[in-house]
Amino acid sequence: MIKRGRRLRQNPIIRSLARETRLSVDSLIWPLFIQEGSNVRSPIAAMEGQFHFSPDRLAEAIDEGLEAGVNKFLLFGLPGQKDALGSDAYDENGIVQQGLRTLRERFGKEIYLITDICMCEYTDHGHCGILHGSEVDNDETLSYLDRIAVSHAIAGADMVAPSDMMDGRVASIRAALDGEGFLNLPIMSYAVKYASAYYGPFRDAAGSAPAFGDRKSYQMDFHNVNEALREAAADEAEGADMLMVKPALSYLDVIRAVRERTTLPLAAYSVSGEYAMIKAGGAAGLIDEYQVMCESAVSVFRAGADSLITYFAKELAGAIRRGDIG
Repeated sequence: MIKRGRRLRQNPIIRSLARETRLSVDSLIWPLFIQEGSNVRSPIAAMEGQFHFSPDRLAEAIDEGLEAGVNKFLLFGLPGQKDALGSDAYDENGIVQQGLRTLRERFGKEIYLITDICMCEYTDHGHCGILHGSEVDNDETLSYLDRIAVSHAIAGADMVAPSDMMDGRVASIRAALDGEGFLNLPIMSYAVKYASAYYGPFRDAAGSAPAFGDRKSYQMDFHNVNEALREAAADEAEGADMLMVKPALSYLDVIRAVRERTTLPLAAYSVSGEYAMIKAGGAAGLIDEYQVMCESAVSVFRAGADSLITYFAKELAGAIRRGDIG
C-alpha cells in the first residue's frame, strides 16, 4: 500500500502537526449571571458548577476566568423586580449596568465584556418584547432594545449582543449607538436563534420562561436552514459586526451553512441544555464528561465557528493548555 493514513496518527506529536481544527483560549466566551443583592454567590441548581453572582462578588468569577486564561464574558441580568415594560433592563442602575461599572472599576480594559440585549429576564410576562394583547409588538420593541444597548454602552460594555430576535433590531441598535457617539462599539447578533428545548436550564437560571405561550413566532423553526441564511444575511446587511448561531451541537449543519455564506466572524452558543446533559451524563457515569466536553467543543469549531460561548469555558481553557485539544 502506498497510502497509509495511520502514518500521520502514530503519536501525539505527529497528530498535533496534522491537525485540521485548532482551538485557542482566545476564542472562548464565558456566560455569567448577575443577580440583585449583595454577598451573593448562589449555585444554579439546573447548571452544576455555575452560579448567580451579586455585583459585589462578580469579580470572583472574573478572577477565576482570568486564572484559566479566559478574558471574555457574556453578562446576563436577574433584576430584583419585573414589569410589563422590562424597565430594569434599561435603567441606569439596572443589574447589568451595576455589574459593568463594578467590573470596569476593578479590571479596566483587562477584560472584554459583552452584554445580552433582550427583555425576557426583565418582563413580568417573560416575553422578549412589548406586548399588545398576547402578541409581541416587533416595531415598538425596537426602541426599548435601543435604550438597553445605549445604557450598557454608557456603563462600560465592550460589545452588545441582541438576542431578542425582533426583525430590524440590528439596524435600530446600530443607529442608536452611533447617535450617542458609540460608533466603534460592535454588535454581535444572535442572528440564528432557534426556538429550542435546549434552553430549559437557562430559563430556570434566569427566570425567563414565558408566562404564557411560546416564542415560536419570533425565534426560528428548527426544521429550517435556508431561513437561517436569510436571517444571517439580513443582520449582516443591517450592520452586525459578528454573527451567532444558537444552539450549537444540534445545529452544526447550520453553523457550516452560515460559515459558507459570510466572511463575518461567527460565534456559536453551546447552550445550557447541552451543558446540563454533559454534566448529568458524567455524573451518572454514562460518559466521560471531560472527553465529551472536549469532543463537543472541537465539533463546533470544525463546523466553522470562530468563537464559542460556553459554560465550560474555564475547563476548555485548561484542556487547551494541557494539549488535550487545541
